[in-house]
Amino acid sequence: MMAVAAFMATAANAQFEKGTWSLQPFLGGGFSTVTNAGDLTLGGNKTLDKKTTSVYIIGGEAEYQFANKFSAAAGVNYTSQGCGWDDYNDGNVKYKDINLSLGYIKIPIVANFYFAKGWAVKAGVQFGFLVSSKINFHAEGKSNFGDGVNRDTDIYTYVDYKDNFKKFDFSIPVGVSYQFKTPITIDARYQIGLTRLNKYTADGVKDSKNSVFTLTVGYKFGL
Repeated sequence: MMAVAAFMATAANAQFEKGTWSLQPFLGGGFSTVTNAGDLTLGGNKTLDKKTTSVYIIGGEAEYQFANKFSAAAGVNYTSQGCGWDDYNDGNVKYKDINLSLGYIKIPIVANFYFAKGWAVKAGVQFGFLVSSKINFHAEGKSNFGDGVNRDTDIYTYVDYKDNFKKFDFSIPVGVSYQFKTPITIDARYQIGLTRLNKYTADGVKDSKNSVFTLTVGYKFGL
């Protein structure tokens, strides 16, 4: 722990000077879920528990340093998010990797407070625009193609659900970032969804929202 602390102290870089601009492309991943999405109930009283799903994100931000400790940043990114459900068996068929995949173009606007060398906390607003919505799953089983021989079969498929979700999403991003002495920056954010996603109600679900955590690595340079 002492070695890590010493490394962080020597590797940290102060934020950019007052009155300067910087640009930061980034990419990363994380996990997400959809609040109140509920469990999946199938025939025969079979219920699949909801779980988180993986996230990937790619984009960039431009930042302006208003003062030594304060800056504002605005950017654009693409984020794939959603939620998943447990695998289940239906006779000779196993259904795997069942998930709701939501793809958004997002525009975050955040304020940064640099509280220590290399460290910043941040909060702001984020506007999201839905570009894709799918239910994906993978089916494994035995298939007979009329010749009396059962063969292993894998099917990957999806159902387009874009018309079931609203096109706009508003959220509050909060997080913390750390800038190394090199231009590398690590950024962790939690996105709190505030707007309802679903157009329609089903199984008592009235108000589903996005809940997303991302961890990105960026390359930050001055303009």
